[in-house]
Amino acid sequence: MIPIQRKKTRPPPPRRLHIVVTAGPTREHFDPVRFLSNPSTGKMGYAIAEAAARRGHRCTLVSGPVELRAPDGTAVIRVTTAAEMAKATKRAFKDADAAILTAAVCDYRPRRQARQKLAKKARTKRVDLVPTEDIAAALGRRKGRRITMAFALEDHNGRAKAERKMCRKNCDAIVLNGPGNVGSGRATVELLLRGAKWERWRSSTKRQIAERLVRRLESMVRRSRVQPMGQMTHPTGQ
Repeated sequence: MIPIQRKKTRPPPPRRLHIVVTAGPTREHFDPVRFLSNPSTGKMGYAIAEAAARRGHRCTLVSGPVELRAPDGTAVIRVTTAAEMAKATKRAFKDADAAILTAAVCDYRPRRQARQKLAKKARTKRVDLVPTEDIAAALGRRKGRRITMAFALEDHNGRAKAERKMCRKNCDAIVLNGPGNVGSGRATVELLLRGAKWERWRSSTKRQIAERLVRRLESMVRRSRVQPMGQMTHPTGQ
């Protein structure tokens, strides 16, 4: 008899999830027309939101200021500052199953914002900066059995720094990103799941990476419902 070759099938998605995605930069003004920011375009976060919607999930996209069209099937909350993004993300996460945090949130903001444009003067101008809230860490403290996946953009000692961030923010997974990916339609990333080893993914379009990350998130949600939290370990560092 000729053996029957069965076609391999991917597991079906879990029940419809509510996934919160953050994307893009924030802007931290020190006067009405000047601000601190970064070159994030939001392409990765928007691709993830689009992939989640295609998979049938409910997606809330908290977006900083970007020049991108809202993905079909997503609820978009537009914000400007890190404080606004933190407030909107925490509110959306209250009834969410998971969060994927891709936004390039400014680490600092000016302590004071001038009410009027500051005139240029022929002398040094000092701007006093204070830390912004760490959104991933804030969700990590309140997530319970829910899943959080964060992004880490590093230009040196990437894996070591990403592992420390993963532990400090109590994330279930972290995606290591590089400066060369900013603004590009393609990216090379590395993924670390809690208790697992680093995975280096080959260069792909951000849409392809987004699809893989959403499917990986689905499998993490499945495991979280059968594995006691006490059995989950920290990264191996390998």
